[in-house]
Amino acid sequence: MNILLLESTMAQESPKNSAAEIPVTSNGEVDDVHEHGFNRDLKRSLPSGLGLSETQITSHGFDSTKEEVMEAGAYQGSPEPPLPSVMSPSRVAASRLAQQGSDLIVPAGGQRTQTKSGPVILADEIKNPAMEKLELVRKWSLNTYKCTRQIISEKLGRGSRTVDLELEAQIDILRDNKKKYENILRLAQTLSTQLFQMVHTQRQLGDAFADLSLKSLELHEEFGYNADTQKLLAKNGETLLGAINFFIASVNTLVNKTIEDTLMTVKQYESARIEYDAYRTDLEELNLGPRDANTLPKIEQSQHLFQAHKEKYDKMRSDVSIKLKFLEENKVKVLHNQLVLFHNAIAAYFAGNQKQLEQTLKQFHIKLKTPGVDAPSWLEEQ
Repeated sequence: MNILLLESTMAQESPKNSAAEIPVTSNGEVDDVHEHGFNRDLKRSLPSGLGLSETQITSHGFDSTKEEVMEAGAYQGSPEPPLPSVMSPSRVAASRLAQQGSDLIVPAGGQRTQTKSGPVILADEIKNPAMEKLELVRKWSLNTYKCTRQIISEKLGRGSRTVDLELEAQIDILRDNKKKYENILRLAQTLSTQLFQMVHTQRQLGDAFADLSLKSLELHEEFGYNADTQKLLAKNGETLLGAINFFIASVNTLVNKTIEDTLMTVKQYESARIEYDAYRTDLEELNLGPRDANTLPKIEQSQHLFQAHKEKYDKMRSDVSIKLKFLEENKVKVLHNQLVLFHNAIAAYFAGNQKQLEQTLKQFHIKLKTPGVDAPSWLEEQ
């Protein structure tokens, strides 16, 4: 009889322990007033041999058919029972439960197991661009300081410098020849300008003689002879002017492009030489000092930097030697043809040999632009 009364009493109390009757406020949060009552009813309904650490609470997603099993750990603290982790029946909670349900694995036997998902670890660390720029500025500043110190010590006669006697002599000859070629180029440009003015004057003078030969019957023949002579001189002058301008263009290309490109490589070679000497001096100073645990890493690093700049210096020295060799061959070939052209054109002009002058231009494939005639359009060229 007592057993029947106890079962009926537990049957009446069990509906009150359902999670469905947990009061929820209007904003989706659990009401704290009824929360402790729920905990007491939960403890009463549990068997006496089952601790709180073995309790399992199954939460159902409102928008999903999946379930999740959460294990409650043993509570340590005040004797008052801990607050249970109750999910709020809102749309946010339902979506979270639905996402968490995808981590569950249901075996064939029907028992649910939860997989442990660890944190995502990136393979490569994200580098800070500001730190990279700061490191580049630091290296540049250190390199500039060492090179400046090397230059000052060389000018004061205190530092030693690496010298390749043969290569330095070739570089000095090249710079000296460049100055002389620039002088020739400047004089040839002056001659071209003066010749252009003379040809323009001769053409105007020939037109004036031709006009007077028509208006002066007594001096018709004399004015006509002079008009023809001035027009012939103007024509030959234009031919000579074309040859001189071709000479100027070729020498200008040689001086301001070919030689200048080689000198740019020479400047890079000199910069590499200064860096090489600066790091060589730095390594020598470290080798002269004491060797201990603090200086050995610095010596190794200095040795590594010295070797890198030595390879760069050797490479630039090889590049300069090759460019100087090809420049000398190209210079001889170009200047030989241009000097022959200049000589033949000047000689034929002042000798009055019009055929020889025209033959010289044809030999070097020089085309003269007829004054007063515009260049053909691209449609005419087609």
